[in-house]
Amino acid sequence: MTPEQAIVSAILVATIAAFIWDRWRHDMVALAGLLACVAAGVVPTEEAFSGFGHPAVITVGCVLVLSRGLQTSGVVDILAQRVLPQSAGVVLTLVALTSLAAVLSAFMNNVGAMALLMPVALQIASRLKVPAGKILMPLSFGSILGGMTTLIGTPPNLIVSSFRTRNGAEEGFGMFDFTPVGLGIAAIGVAFVTLIGWRLVPTRERAGVEGFVTGTYLTEARIPEKSKAAGMSLREIEAALEEADAQVVGLIHNEVRIPAPNPYREARAGDILVIEAEPEALAAVLSTLGLTLVGDILKDEEVTGDGNKDQEPVTPEYIEARKIIQSENVTLMELAVMPNSYLAERSVTDVRLRARYGINLLAISRQGRRSMSRLRTTNIMEGDVLLMQGTPEALSEFAAQFGCVPLAERGIRLPDRSLTVKATGIMLLAVSGAAFGLFPAAIMFAAGVLASMALGVVSPRVVYDAVDWPVIILLAALIPVGGAVESTGAAAVIADLLLHEIAQGYPVTTLVLILIVTMTLSDFMNNAATAAVMCPIAIGAANQLGLNADPFLMAVAVGASCAFLTPIGHQNNTLILGPGGFRFGDYWRLGLPLEILVIAISVPMILLVWPL
Repeated sequence: MTPEQAIVSAILVATIAAFIWDRWRHDMVALAGLLACVAAGVVPTEEAFSGFGHPAVITVGCVLVLSRGLQTSGVVDILAQRVLPQSAGVVLTLVALTSLAAVLSAFMNNVGAMALLMPVALQIASRLKVPAGKILMPLSFGSILGGMTTLIGTPPNLIVSSFRTRNGAEEGFGMFDFTPVGLGIAAIGVAFVTLIGWRLVPTRERAGVEGFVTGTYLTEARIPEKSKAAGMSLREIEAALEEADAQVVGLIHNEVRIPAPNPYREARAGDILVIEAEPEALAAVLSTLGLTLVGDILKDEEVTGDGNKDQEPVTPEYIEARKIIQSENVTLMELAVMPNSYLAERSVTDVRLRARYGINLLAISRQGRRSMSRLRTTNIMEGDVLLMQGTPEALSEFAAQFGCVPLAERGIRLPDRSLTVKATGIMLLAVSGAAFGLFPAAIMFAAGVLASMALGVVSPRVVYDAVDWPVIILLAALIPVGGAVESTGAAAVIADLLLHEIAQGYPVTTLVLILIVTMTLSDFMNNAATAAVMCPIAIGAANQLGLNADPFLMAVAVGASCAFLTPIGHQNNTLILGPGGFRFGDYWRLGLPLEILVIAISVPMILLVWPL
């Protein structure tokens, strides 16, 4: 191994380890890997940022924008109304829902498809009286399977296509070159998870759309000067709250939290009660004793602006928010925090939730367990479920801006239905133009984005918000790194190790090995990053065997799209973590049999469609 090969191999191993460790966001890790390659001289400085102009990166960004048009135009809602049975049983409904998710994911971002169908899934779970997780996990896996059926279905397919041209092919894979293999895998995989696999999903208590399990809603209520609770013992307060089926689980006095206070302790004005109650009973709890939500908008006569630690400064913005929260049209809504949400690692104090939006955070559910820290200082995480209070308009605006999905009701209002025709037509024209070779995929989808903005399907003001920039940075950074792994010969060295030491020179064994290694990595790191790492190795193995690289690249494409063992392998798995009440170890029970099934189906399919 030459010094250059050793350096790029060490950087590659360190990058993979950082992805799996998951201490830093994946785009940061990818950029660090790129800069390390530049500093070591294995990537020329003039080519360091060439990935940002790569057709695969442009195509991914454009598809994300077009997916936003499909989301906001109501196309999915119309399909759901027409495709999903209204009075069928669990199996038939699950087949229809998961199949719809797979079809949508073939032509739009699969996280977007999952986000749109998740509220429908929760409503179905409530209607059929089954645990939400048994609907959500098959839905998530189905949307992942559907993504492998077309070039634009998932970023790994675009990465694989780009590496094909680097290997001397005149062009990358076409729009539907992935379909023969991907469609067969998706069809059998969807049939398995909907007919048999959903029964393997663990039953968790976090189910339905009515709210958290009893005992998981916590709210903080302040005792004002004129409150009935001022001067009462905690025992007397609990007696007064019995009719509302609520209880006091903590007390905060002078910013000191007392988790199990003495029942005979006297509550004083200014104290904060931590109350556990059902969401429907919260209004009764507050009115019974004259309590106010912590940091809530004060009445006119109470506004002093004298620096209460839990109170926002009294500004014109604050006063406008006070009018919103005191309006009669206030509702409760559960919101799931999506992957890469702007809320991640931030608290409601950081985003000034009440002052800016007139919204209250009433509770946080994290993997089905209640949070015992102060709500206003708790850092929100991806997959959390939030109970929010506010007007439907304010909640919808907040959910759209911060990347949250409404669960208990469809809070996002549908625009003019004429947009559905435009959004569908633009997507069909872009896909058709790329499929028939009218122009390259990047050009066709860029034209689709321009048409979407011109026709009002996607507002120019929010078009850049539709792009998942961490994914764009990840792809743009890893493409030059993958090129360095190939150009230095490091890929050939790694491929030689796999080929002769493990696969013993057998082509089919090598193909299976590449597929399994790719699937394993994809369970713990970003799937696009997995494809960028494995493509040079797959090409190196094919070259050493003197065989066509296409079947080996197809094995990478399939493996990178099969992250079924963990909640961190794919964003859809993270999204269902809170609403399904899942734990980290719950995914493999359905995911492992599914991955074994994928291997059994994909290997003969690849060999049939893409002979060695």
